Amino acid sequence: MSKGLILISGVNGYIAARTAKHFLDSGYSVRGTVRKLASAQPLLEDALKDYAEAGKFEVVEVPDITVSGAFDEAVKGVTGIAHMASPVSFFFKDPDPILHAAINGTRTMLDSALKAGSQLKTVVIISSIAAVKNQSQPPYTFTEKDWNDFAEAECERLGKETPGPIIYSASKVGAEKMFWKFRDEEKPGFTMTAINPVFVIGPPLLPPKTESAVSETIRSIWTVFSGGPLPVGVPGLTQTVDVRDVAALMLYPIEHPESTNGERYIASSAVGGAQAMADILREVFPDARGRIVEGTPGEGYKKDFTVDKEKITDINSSKAKTLLGGWTGYEKSVVDTAKTFAGLV
Repeated sequence: MSKGLILISGVNGYIAARTAKHFLDSGYSVRGTVRKLASAQPLLEDALKDYAEAGKFEVVEVPDITVSGAFDEAVKGVTGIAHMASPVSFFFKDPDPILHAAINGTRTMLDSALKAGSQLKTVVIISSIAAVKNQSQPPYTFTEKDWNDFAEAECERLGKETPGPIIYSASKVGAEKMFWKFRDEEKPGFTMTAINPVFVIGPPLLPPKTESAVSETIRSIWTVFSGGPLPVGVPGLTQTVDVRDVAALMLYPIEHPESTNGERYIASSAVGGAQAMADILREVFPDARGRIVEGTPGEGYKKDFTVDKEKITDINSSKAKTLLGGWTGYEKSVVDTAKTFAGLV
């Protein structure tokens, strides 16, 4: 017996595919949405084939998530919704279509959720640390109470000259603000929760078959593992979390709706960079040492992969860590990701 039917929008995405697998492994049935059914074939015919054949996993086509009523059919019979369909890139050129897709796509999902029926108990949205971090400088620790208060204004000021990362940040801010505004105004019968991960790494559910198929979020690990150059001097550091932990956090509000209702949860577990990746990968994959750039071993990062609070703003993710009981280690995230590159190098 299934524990319930969960709708996952954008199910072919890097994080969403892992989330679907986690839900299925946990006893739920999953209905995923994609813009084109062809994009879901690798999931249906490979990674989640057994679940599909057992009738536990299905995919429906929603060509344009911003159209009114786009999810009306998809939400029928679902007990929970994980809204994960949203543009993801740091190289966007024009804020208008990105903000439209992120904000209106969230609104149409919520409007459809109101029509889903009383069996719908929970809606979870994947937001981002980009909706949390503002321009506060170190030493400063961000929590769920913080909001990005500059990205949207920058998009208005700069238009098509807005840097890609700021466009992405504005899209996440706008979508999450829409999410909470809906809750305040509509007072729906279902609970609502937001998950705000930092930069997500970890093994994709579908290992990339070509170099061009390596997603943006794990490309840094690919660059190091394949022998690409490390940054000159002290490497840039990035706050990260494992994709499998994000998947677990997406499930938690489904199983604990009342205690998580109205809450945001930051997902952040480690701080690492190219030198840390190189050190880890050279040790674990001795056959690749001749290929992986050595750099300056040990430089620029702390051995426990935590923040130097005087140099980098800290992020308090204890609220989410308490739910999960702990995080996947940084080394494991890097190594497990590299293992999915077998055959590409």
